[in-house]
Amino acid sequence: MTVAAAAGSSKDWVSSPFSHLAPWRRGRAREGRGPAFRGRVEGSDRCVASRGSAAREVVQTLLVALVLALVIRGFVIESFLVDGISMEPTLHDGERLLVDKLTYRWHPPERFDIVVFRYPLDPSRDFVKRVIGLPGETVSIREGRVYVDGRPLEEPYLKEPGVDFYPPTTVPPGHVFVLGDNRPHSDDSRSGWTVPLRDVIGRAWLVYWPPSEVGLVPHP
Repeated sequence: MTVAAAAGSSKDWVSSPFSHLAPWRRGRAREGRGPAFRGRVEGSDRCVASRGSAAREVVQTLLVALVLALVIRGFVIESFLVDGISMEPTLHDGERLLVDKLTYRWHPPERFDIVVFRYPLDPSRDFVKRVIGLPGETVSIREGRVYVDGRPLEEPYLKEPGVDFYPPTTVPPGHVFVLGDNRPHSDDSRSGWTVPLRDVIGRAWLVYWPPSEVGLVPHP
């Protein structure tokens, strides 16, 4: 919403609301009609008109900014706060992300994408994890090593691979299998759930807070 608000400026809409009054005013002055008191009343009316026009312009600008903000948030980009350590060392607790909501309108998530999605067991909560398994693939974990369709997966981004075991499981159609980068401290698809593609909100794109961590989110 901040970006959308910044995109609108009252200067873009400035125009004189009294240009049409100028010839009339000059004509009255030349003709010398009416007492001085009437002139002052007419001038006061113009001041009222100016304040009203300025107020309308402010309201119009705010409405445009609000509409732009709603469109951007709904279809283009949205801000999220990272809450927890399950994605360390890639993402850290307290960081703020911009999430790209357009990319997956053109193609589905790819392996290793970091995505924000509605938690399948409680859709009121949003999670951020890494896509590991795609629809129809079989994912398994042996001694902390992930296998996709029987082939070991290289994961250089891991903080600690862990030593857990997960039996071979086929990802349902229209779903993805997700894991956190900090495996010992992550609630993810090892708990028995996968993420419906319709619940994927978008692709983590940019860390914008704190300033020391500003940068693009890495996607191998």
